[in-house]
Amino acid sequence: MAFVEPRNVLHVVAPRRVLAAARTAIVVDASCDLPPEFYDQPGVIVLPISVTIGPHQYTDNHSPQTTWRFHADNLGMHGANAETRPYSAEEVRTLFLERLVLDYDSIFCLTISAKRSAIYENAMRASVALLRDGREVRQAAGLTRPFMLRVVDTKNLFAGQGIPALALADMVERGLPPAEIMPQLFKVIESTWGYFVPDDLYFLRTRAKKYGDRSVSLVGALLGSTLDIKPVVRAHMGITEPVAKSRGREDTLRKLFRFVGDRIRAGLLVPHVNVSYGGDLGELHNLPGYLELADLCDAKQVTLHESMMSITGCVNVGPRGVAIAFAGPPHEMSGF
Repeated sequence: MAFVEPRNVLHVVAPRRVLAAARTAIVVDASCDLPPEFYDQPGVIVLPISVTIGPHQYTDNHSPQTTWRFHADNLGMHGANAETRPYSAEEVRTLFLERLVLDYDSIFCLTISAKRSAIYENAMRASVALLRDGREVRQAAGLTRPFMLRVVDTKNLFAGQGIPALALADMVERGLPPAEIMPQLFKVIESTWGYFVPDDLYFLRTRAKKYGDRSVSLVGALLGSTLDIKPVVRAHMGITEPVAKSRGREDTLRKLFRFVGDRIRAGLLVPHVNVSYGGDLGELHNLPGYLELADLCDAKQVTLHESMMSITGCVNVGPRGVAIAFAGPPHEMSGF
C-alpha cells in the first residue's frame, strides 16, 4: 500500500504571528516533533540534521515533503543503523549570523537532551562567538537595541522537546520579557514528561547501543519478542528509562493514552499535549483510546498537537512508534 499524505488532522497548533512582531526567534533542532503549522510561523527556525541510511541521505529539517518521502521509501525499518550528523558549531554560528542577528533581538535555541546529542554543545560553542560577532554586525547595521541569545537544553527528546517550545511561544505571545521567560521556561522543562512506545524492541535496543544506552537489554528484547511485551519508555530531565510494560501494542497504547488522560484531569502546567507517530497519522487516529484522549483534551481546553515523527525521531524510536508528552507535577505510572 502506498504511503499517502496525511489528511484530516484532528488537533494542530494554530499559527502565531506574534513571534516576528516581537522580534523574537525560537530555534529548535530537527528532532523536535511539532506540527508543520508551528514551523511555518515567522521566527521559528530549524537546525537541520543529516540522516544517512546506506546509500540514502536525507536532510531532516521538518519539511513535510521530505518526511513523507522517507516513509514512502520504507527505510524506517533500516533506521536502527542510521548515521546522523547535526550542525557543527561553525554551521550554527553561520546560520545565526546570516538569518537571525539582524531580524531578531532575542533568540531562544532549544535543543534535544545534551545526553543524547552534540547539538546543545555545538550551539553553546556557537553562541560564544555569536554574541561577539553578532553585536558587531548589528552595530554596523545601525541597530542599537539590546541583543540576547539563550541556548537551552530541554533535557527531553522528540515529542518531549515540543512542550517547552510551545510554552515558550505562549510566553512570547503574552508579551513576557526575556528576564521573566527564562525561569518559567526552566520550570516547564523540569515538569515535562515524554513517553514513547516502540513497536520493535530489537530496533530500540540496536539504536540505544549506538548511544551507549543500556536501558533496553538483550534479555528484555528477547522477552518482548517472545511474549509481545511492549515497553513504555520515559524521558525526563535527561534520563531515558523504561517505566512500564504491557502485552500487545494496542493494549499498551490504550493504557498509555488513558494514563495521559488521568494526568490531564489532575492538571497540567501548560495546556498542551504533544504526540508524534512514526507513520501515517491516519494510523494514529485509529489507535485504541486515541480519540477518547482527543475528546478529553477538547473538554479540558487542552490543545492536542499531533505530527508525523521526524526522520531523526523515527530512526531512534522505529517505525510505528508513538511518542507523547505533557508538562505536569511528578507522578507514578498507573494502569499498567
